[in-house]
Amino acid sequence: MGAPVKVVMGQRLLRANAALAKENRARFGAAGTLVVNLISSPGAGKTTLLEETLARLGGRFRVGVIEGDICTTRDAERIAGKGTPVVQINTAGVCHLDASTVARAVEELGGGYDIIFIENVGNLVCPAEFDLGEDVKVALLSVVEGGDKPAKYPEVFRTASAAVITKVDLLPHTDFDLAACLKELHNINPGMAVFLTSARNGAGIAGWCEWLKRLVPVAGRQGR
Repeated sequence: MGAPVKVVMGQRLLRANAALAKENRARFGAAGTLVVNLISSPGAGKTTLLEETLARLGGRFRVGVIEGDICTTRDAERIAGKGTPVVQINTAGVCHLDASTVARAVEELGGGYDIIFIENVGNLVCPAEFDLGEDVKVALLSVVEGGDKPAKYPEVFRTASAAVITKVDLLPHTDFDLAACLKELHNINPGMAVFLTSARNGAGIAGWCEWLKRLVPVAGRQGR
């Protein structure tokens, strides 16, 4: 009796979240705000990629950030140090953000943004299941993690609009098979954009930022 009840509860939870995500998406669309949901394992480099991105886009676009972590405000402090408005969500053990917590965070963040980045909790499983109302999911993968992550966690890469492979400056020091990883990404999601980046030497960051610029709604750009 227990197992079927758990499945039903899970379905109800996802349906409720989907309804709230739809409301978030309508709100973001009306405001002309691009919302980017960054998902990765812990340590893949989401915050560092954000810092590099803010350095390049912050002068042209108004950008806000929502930081999701189980505990601490360390990542939010890093982003605030760049002069970017940021709201921290501490999930106290929950392995993902959901649409309701994002809605509350947006209330605190305020309006008038061209881009809002949501740095999700470090996890390649649960965040893939929960729509936040974002325009695009972006899955990050560092070369120090190993190239098998797309095959082992296909859902997040299947639903992502882009994959960012980080820390490529370390490729010579790892056994990461880049060609095999790129092939798996293509097989899982043929239409996704893929960026090879290094925050250390700046490789690939410009191309990533140009991709983001093209996604910012025209209404949002004209209205600022």
